[in-house]
Amino acid sequence: MTGAAASLGLRSGSCGSLAAAAVAVGGGRKAAAARGWALRGEKDRLQLLHRALRLVGRRRAGVLLLLAVASAAVFCSLFAVVKDDGSSISIVNNYEVPNPLQKSVYPSTTRPLMMSGNQYSTSVVNKIDPPNRLHLSYANFTHPCEGFSVPPPLVDKKRTGPRPCPVCYVSVDQAFALMPLQASPSPVLKNLNYVSEEGITANLSNQGSIFGGRLSLEQRNQSFNINESMTVHCGFVRGKKPGQGTGFDIMDDDLLQMEQCRELVVASAIFGNYDMIQHPRNISEFSKANACFYMFVDEETEAYVKNSSSLYNNNKVGLWRLVVVRNLPYEDPRRTGKIPKLLLHRLFPNVRFSVWIDAKLELVADPYLLLERFLWRKNTTFAISRHYKRFDVFEEAEANKAAGKYDNASIDYQIEFYRNEGLTHYSPAKLPITSDVPEGCVIIREHIPITNLFTCLWFNEVDRFTSRDQISFSTVRDKIRARVGWMPEMFMDCERRNFVVQAYHRELLEQMIASGRRPPSATDAPSRKLRPGSRKAPPSKKPSVKRKKEKKSSSRRRLPKPVAAGLGAM
Repeated sequence: MTGAAASLGLRSGSCGSLAAAAVAVGGGRKAAAARGWALRGEKDRLQLLHRALRLVGRRRAGVLLLLAVASAAVFCSLFAVVKDDGSSISIVNNYEVPNPLQKSVYPSTTRPLMMSGNQYSTSVVNKIDPPNRLHLSYANFTHPCEGFSVPPPLVDKKRTGPRPCPVCYVSVDQAFALMPLQASPSPVLKNLNYVSEEGITANLSNQGSIFGGRLSLEQRNQSFNINESMTVHCGFVRGKKPGQGTGFDIMDDDLLQMEQCRELVVASAIFGNYDMIQHPRNISEFSKANACFYMFVDEETEAYVKNSSSLYNNNKVGLWRLVVVRNLPYEDPRRTGKIPKLLLHRLFPNVRFSVWIDAKLELVADPYLLLERFLWRKNTTFAISRHYKRFDVFEEAEANKAAGKYDNASIDYQIEFYRNEGLTHYSPAKLPITSDVPEGCVIIREHIPITNLFTCLWFNEVDRFTSRDQISFSTVRDKIRARVGWMPEMFMDCERRNFVVQAYHRELLEQMIASGRRPPSATDAPSRKLRPGSRKAPPSKKPSVKRKKEKKSSSRRRLPKPVAAGLGAM
């Protein structure tokens, strides 16, 4: 046996001694030295190491030790990265978005995405053609976020308001691979059509608007009788198609672009020039190329954006494509904003999924991660966060009246109407329903007949009663659930605050500029110490020292007061 063969055989063993290996390589003196080193005691080894360090010198020894520690750290970090790359998990805590999420794009090298019983084993680099893309099944896929639970909130006496909590996301390529190939089943309802009353005069005695069709009470009640095929009022009752002569009119070029959006749309709206455009952050290159980002604005808002934004270029501001809406059906901008919020399936007829975000919020996570986390992983088709504080509709109505959100008499009329229909206070007896009040600033949904019906009927309530959609949400949900057993998924508000950040609205920003305060820029990362939307920064250390001195000095001034009081009594 040659030396090379002997060496290979010894390396294959797991218990070979260092002395035997030295003999096989061919060492007389080397073998003896190796055998002697193996037989040395711990004390001899320490003495030898001490002598070596003394020979090298203190400075050189420090450098050697530093290099050894650095090498060990690099080795451990490389091992951790390789180990973490297999799971492709990203846990986003609070407002800080770590590098794994910022770099959640299709990698330049292949990443294994294993599926049991399938010939696919690696992801295609860069862009994936949807018909030939990889597909992962939740049934045969060990999810990297399995077992993750939200930790208890941190106790902070100085900050008692709502805060974000950690959310576990997968990578963008895994999220795309986990997208269902087929549409989710729609319970009972399979075919949904919409009322078109062009040339027909609506009954002006009924409640609601001409845009919504002015439903009679009988028509409204009939729309909750869910059948396999239905035709319901869902806005846009006039004109050829949504956006053409219906009110909420849109240019033909924009309508054509909207019809070409196929898979995912992220949408928002600003009417009345109230909010500032917030630019999404941490969006992957894949989402930039495949998802549609649409911002609906009126002419007033468009004029302001053109004159104030340096990013405006050919009806685009950053990722957002601006769609100018004319002939608005409502005078109230808040009610007008409910049209794109609840009727996206009518404006984008070919889209599978949508993410709605109020204009006051800034999106800080990739939209495909939201679809995977809140829809596909939960096997649901509609997700909305519940209110962080209120769970009862009656309490929500009183809070709206106290804050002057709407006319009090109109809110009272709506609540009394729902009470007569059977609305009750929320209690744990309603479980698995976790709340009757949503935080409706974010809606994540799949466009299937049952979800489209839900938002149509929800919009009809907004059109008929007040524009406060939080009040009408539970009534529409409960009526549909009683007939087909379907209801929206309501996730925690702290999870919502993880992927969207509250921004400043336009009027507040202008006040800050006029007063000489520096407004936050769009690129500024949110700080843990300053809650987004807060108007007052936390105090620095210097004022706290002054307060301590004031307390000491004031306590000295109060010392002679009891004596003076006693003299006065005498």
